[in-house]
Amino acid sequence: MRVLAVVSNKGGVGKTTIASNLAIYLRALREDLPVLIVGLDDQAVLDRMFALDPIARDEPNLKHAWAERSLDRAVRLGQYGVHFVPSPPETAALKHRADDPETLRRILDRTKWEGVVILDTKSDLEALTWNALHAADRAILPVADRSSLEEASKIFDGIESVRGPAVKARVVFTLVDARTRIEPRTGLHLHAVLEREVRRRGWPRYRTHLSRSPRTEALVSAGGVPLSILHHGSGTLVHRQMRELAEEVIVDLALDELTESPAPRPLPRRSAGAPRPGVSDWKSAFLRGLRGR
Repeated sequence: MRVLAVVSNKGGVGKTTIASNLAIYLRALREDLPVLIVGLDDQAVLDRMFALDPIARDEPNLKHAWAERSLDRAVRLGQYGVHFVPSPPETAALKHRADDPETLRRILDRTKWEGVVILDTKSDLEALTWNALHAADRAILPVADRSSLEEASKIFDGIESVRGPAVKARVVFTLVDARTRIEPRTGLHLHAVLEREVRRRGWPRYRTHLSRSPRTEALVSAGGVPLSILHHGSGTLVHRQMRELAEEVIVDLALDELTESPAPRPLPRRSAGAPRPGVSDWKSAFLRGLRGR
């Protein structure tokens, strides 16, 4: 098992967009890599995105899994071949049971999952977020502006004080608008200023950044059901960037050690008006004129 957490104490930096789409791209690039995504909040965004059928009120969700100290009974197969755990109706009860920051790590240790687990966290640094950081092999910290940069420093400091050197976290620049200049005297763009500051602080980061894209942002709320960049953002810059980020994560976490066929898969293309691909037609999608970038 490899565990990846997407963490930021600031909202609106693209945490859920990164977590959900990274799960989809990893599954597409490595078809035999089991991918499980878990949302540590009560927003149910991941439920709407991945559920193949309506989730019954009495179905096991993260609250039940937390009480049972294993995710096994709550894991469901979802859209795009990605597995997920249904969100709890509210997270207050979970937070009361998460005072020990090692709780989630022990739950994952008892879960029979041999693949990658992606943890999508809430915009806070409370108990569930620290549980995610303690359980993760790698934390992705989205940085979109100076404010999220300063929030990232709290996470680096926290990891360093609790778990040793902060090599477990990596920054990824998100929602970057290349036209935004914040230093008129030097003419530097926002991305260059953020990059300079991250380098000065010695923080590791992914080479790929994710640009701001109105079309991509519209996918998050289209019809109330978030849509994948892979299948609905073909031809956009962010589509290529998400693939490059996924490829970096594959190398960073040595995910090919968890698969039988490490060769990259061609990514599916979706024609206008076509339905969202589900599990039943996942393999057939790869057999149609598929191409990558």
